[in-house]
Amino acid sequence: MTSQGCTLGVDFGTSNSAAGYMLDGKPRLVQVAPNQTTLPTTFFFDFDTRETLIGEPANQALLNGADGRFMRALKRVLGSSLMHESRQILNERVTFVDIIARFLNQIKTRAEAESGQVFDYAISGRPVVFHGAGDPREAQAEADLRACYLAAGFKGVEFLPEPEAAAIASGALEHSGEIGLIVDIGGGTSDFSLFRSGNSGVTILANHGVRIGGTDFDRSINIDRVMPLLGKGTELRKTIGPGATPVPNAIFNDLATWEKIPFLYTAKNRRLVEEMVKLSYSPEKMARLATVLEDELGHELAFAVERGKIAANSGAAHSMIDLGQIERGLAASLPIDVLAQTLAAHAMALQVGAEETLRLAGTEAEKVERVIYVGGSSLMSMVSDAMKAKFPNAQHSFSEVFTAVTDGLALASERPASR
Repeated sequence: MTSQGCTLGVDFGTSNSAAGYMLDGKPRLVQVAPNQTTLPTTFFFDFDTRETLIGEPANQALLNGADGRFMRALKRVLGSSLMHESRQILNERVTFVDIIARFLNQIKTRAEAESGQVFDYAISGRPVVFHGAGDPREAQAEADLRACYLAAGFKGVEFLPEPEAAAIASGALEHSGEIGLIVDIGGGTSDFSLFRSGNSGVTILANHGVRIGGTDFDRSINIDRVMPLLGKGTELRKTIGPGATPVPNAIFNDLATWEKIPFLYTAKNRRLVEEMVKLSYSPEKMARLATVLEDELGHELAFAVERGKIAANSGAAHSMIDLGQIERGLAASLPIDVLAQTLAAHAMALQVGAEETLRLAGTEAEKVERVIYVGGSSLMSMVSDAMKAKFPNAQHSFSEVFTAVTDGLALASERPASR
């Protein structure tokens, strides 16, 4: 293994992560798992074996019913007070900085084992915005992510907006003079980069981002189609006097939010739901919510929603969200027209994000010749439908949806770094 520190491009994502480096003048993606160049950004803390699992083994442990705590979408916690709160997990007290650092260290270790190089430095993708333009948590989110890299064993890290990395990898040299738009729909954010191609690469004309991603799509579907089966929208008898009161929405909103699910399984919440079952005018629905909390099925439910979303997006005529893990035979229908209606507000927000990118660059939609989609959630038809409505004359390309950002980070790793 070479002793001189090299730079590793790392795409730490809300749902999946990847890494790459340059080999013989070309980007090479690291096999972060056997025969896999992407790694689910998931964690499972096994209470029986006392092991910490990451990636697909973590997903399988959850689905196999192992006793432990599952976590996903920790990237969305960056910049919040939760990042530095110490909590007991397995045999020690750790923060989310510690947890993410161990994940990044695994990527670093696997890259070094494969390449025979020492990666002392990282160039990391980052969303254009973590929370929102002008949000006071923006600087803290980047500081948190930097702390994670340093705790993972890197001596330094630079950040590159993820759509900018995708633009670098987009084959710009083949389209000199062209104005293109990168539409990067990740798990937690949607980012836009307007660029002009040139003989020496790409010039970024404007970057913009919104805090909307695939996990938000899942959340909307979950709230609209699944949570009513668990009692959302029903009523409770008042404990004193006649009449009814609506069931509180907070617990349903948290249960539909990936990063909040692990914190719902408390004795206080279980007692609250048990009381609501007794007072409910729809006790069979509220009893399902009690089952989800008692058996800690929140993540299984979220995965079921994700699978239903993918099936509906593929055009299946009678897509269903299978909820048999909660109750035998239970399912929520998800026709494609219902999916479009549920995600309509997100589609509009994406159009507004693209419009703001054009405004920042001082250009018009008619001048955009190519729209390049990046990120797994960009495969949702509502994303391309929204962009085609905004850019009807542009060429729309889905080339390298899953690897463009990592390829671009690897390419950028060879540029001079400020260490």
